[in-house]
Amino acid sequence: MCLYTSRMQLTVKRFEELSAAELYEIYRVRVAVFVVEQHCAYQEVDEADRHCWHVFLHDENGIAAYCRVIDPGITFPEASIGRVLATRRRQGLGTRIVSEGLKVAQERMHTDTVHIEAQTYARKLYEQLGFTQVSDEFLEDGIPHIGMIWRAQ
Repeated sequence: MCLYTSRMQLTVKRFEELSAAELYEIYRVRVAVFVVEQHCAYQEVDEADRHCWHVFLHDENGIAAYCRVIDPGITFPEASIGRVLATRRRQGLGTRIVSEGLKVAQERMHTDTVHIEAQTYARKLYEQLGFTQVSDEFLEDGIPHIGMIWRAQ
């Protein structure tokens, strides 16, 4: 079920294209979700941020959903998607932002394979988008994860 408004805007930018305000808002929502909400102390801002497309849905209330699409060879040999979040839950925004990330991988990186490390609880979301599990469950920063791969049909 998608409840986001038609006023929701999609932005896709490389690191060097982001304004200071956009970068601040991205880091603010990422830290709020991954460090504060999930009680996970780790280096949230990392070098991969410089080597990816930043993809976010936003409106007058700020960022509603975000992911980064990382260049092949930075995190994995394949392109990868990470830091997936929706600040407004149960509105279809997680599915939409991952779908947009997959489009970016295909259209801007010209790749047909995407590798992710998904939090295990989100497995069904990724499976619905065509990802398949490729690893056993493992802990990353104290949170259960699984490796998953998506291949274009």
